[in-house]
Formats: sequence, C-alpha cells, structure tokens
Amino acid sequence: MLNFVGLSLVALLSMIGAATVERADCDYYKYHPMSEISKWMVQMEKENPDLVTIMDYGKTYEKKTISLLKIGVKSGERKKAVWMDCGIHAREWIAPAFCQYFVRQILDAYKTDPKMEEMMKNMDFYVTPVLNIDGYTFSWTNDSTRLWRKNRSPGPKGCDCYGTDLNRNFDAYWGTIGVSFDCCQQTYCGTGPTSEPEAQAVTYFVGTRKEDFLCFLTIHSYGQLLLLPYGNPNYTAPNYKELMEVGLAAADAIRKVHGKNYTVGTSPDVLYPNAGSSRDWSRKQGIPFTYTFELRDNGTYGFKLPEDQIKPTCEEAYSGALHIITYAHDKTFSGAIATAAATLWMLVLAVGVTGTNQM
Repeated sequence: MLNFVGLSLVALLSMIGAATVERADCDYYKYHPMSEISKWMVQMEKENPDLVTIMDYGKTYEKKTISLLKIGVKSGERKKAVWMDCGIHAREWIAPAFCQYFVRQILDAYKTDPKMEEMMKNMDFYVTPVLNIDGYTFSWTNDSTRLWRKNRSPGPKGCDCYGTDLNRNFDAYWGTIGVSFDCCQQTYCGTGPTSEPEAQAVTYFVGTRKEDFLCFLTIHSYGQLLLLPYGNPNYTAPNYKELMEVGLAAADAIRKVHGKNYTVGTSPDVLYPNAGSSRDWSRKQGIPFTYTFELRDNGTYGFKLPEDQIKPTCEEAYSGALHIITYAHDKTFSGAIATAAATLWMLVLAVGVTGTNQM
C-alpha cells in the first residue's frame, strides 16, 4: 500500500510538473519572435476554450495572416467590445510583449476578480499582439534590421525603398500634416489613405463593428505618453474634455505602480502633429475612448528597451489600460441610466430657475 501511495504521489507530482512546464512555455518577460507569439496564441485558445477564440481578419503584404484573440464569455449574443493592437511599428518590441501580458492578466483576473468577470460577460476584448507582422519579422533578422519601423510593401514606381508607416496610412486627415510623401522616409504615408493591407484589415474589421466598440487602444513606444485624438491640431475630438479626464486618471494609476510619469494630451500638444493614425481614424468612426499608449522609456534605451524593464513597464501600463476600459464599461453598463436621470433633473432645474432652455 505504501508503494502504491508512493507511486501515486510520484505520478501526481509528474502531472503537476508537466502542467507547470506547459504553462511556463511563454516567458512574459522576454521578447518573442513572431513564430513564438503565434504558438502562444494557439496555447491561449487551447487553455481557455470557454473564453478565447483566434480570429483571422486579414493578410499582410507578404501574405502572412493577421490574427487576433477574441476574449470574453461566449454568450452567443452581440456584445460591446474593446480593441487593442500592438506592434503596428515593427521596432517597438515592448508593445507585443505588453499585449501578451495584458491577455494573461485579464484571463487570470477573470478567475478571481468579480469585476473582470462582469466585464467579460458584458464585453469582448479583441487583442492583436502584432499587427505589422512583416515588419516585426524583418526587425528580428539581424542587428541591421532591428530598428525597422514600417511594413514591407514596396514603394511606388520609381522608388527603390520599402515600407509604409501604417500609423500614417489610416483615413483620418490623411496626408495633411506630420507625414512624408518620400517613400524612403520613416513617416511615408503610402500612395493613398488605407493603401496598405494591414490598415485595410483593421478598417474593415473594426469599421463593420464600430457601434460595438467602446475603446480603441493602440500600443506603441516610446516616450511615456497617453495620446488622444486628434493628431491634426485643426480638429478637436467632441469629447476632448472627458478623454483628458480619463487619460489623466489613467496616468495617475500608472504612476502609482512604479512611480513613472506619463504625459497626457493630443499629439500636437505633447509630441508632434501627425495625420492618418489608427487612433484618429477610430475616433472619427464614433468609438468614444481612443488612445495611443507610448510605453517606456524617455529615450535612454529608446526602442531597445532592456528585457529587465518588460515586467515593470507592463505592470504599470496594465493599470492605466484597465482604468480606461473599466471607465468605459461602467459608463455604458452601470452609469448610463444614472447619468441620463441626473442630466434630465439638471435640465428640469435649469428650466425652472431660468425659464429658458439651457441646451
């Protein structure tokens, strides 16, 4: 009997060890090439079949499949949604690392946090770990390609250079400011709005579901910024004040984790003007809360952020992103009725006091 118990214990420990090894396949505090990220996506779906579905929604110029993880309770009903993409700029390796971290955190939180459980019942999270797959793969080739930014489509006739800046290619004041029409430059905006297949994929997927999305978060580096629309200084988002308030609160949440300061504002106010960003495009589609996260650092390491900073960077950014997402969720599902009632009551009071319409 003792032998049987001993053997059973050994078998149990072996199973636990195997499970641990299987779960530990992904080191969330290292940078991973595209092949490993793709395997990780399959693993996430396999380990969380009730919550995670891989969805293919486009092809890159080099015909690689663009995929996302759809995460949420599978109710069979149409739900509100949150968008997050990472790796639109190839050299910003911390961004895909954050997307992986974010997915793991919300899946773990679902098991223990009633708030996350509630949000996953009400919303789906659509997370693209790497949008610019061609460029990201190219940036892993060797040291000389490490800082590649654009996608890998060839330039127009007469140009020997490759790549379009995907974050200048969206149909949002395209080509008006902060871009280059020289196909050899880093900010080359393409031959026209949404000329690139990667931008087309996002435009179609999000655009055909735009009424569902509450948040559009696109993750970049570097600079420690939270950017809100618009990049063209001649235009202001209709909910600019609320975007600033939510952004400042998110920056405060970020600062409380490791003391890092994130600056909040439009790109022209805190960085530089630009046009054709996915953030601006999504706000123009009517998605209320659209932000660009520029993660660590402030230039010491730049795009080559050391791996020992992945963990703190992801921890603080997660706190900021979660604040924005929770605010958008609660406004939609908890505060909508109360807000409407309060607004109506204020209007009644205003009419009663002044006898005029305050609208």
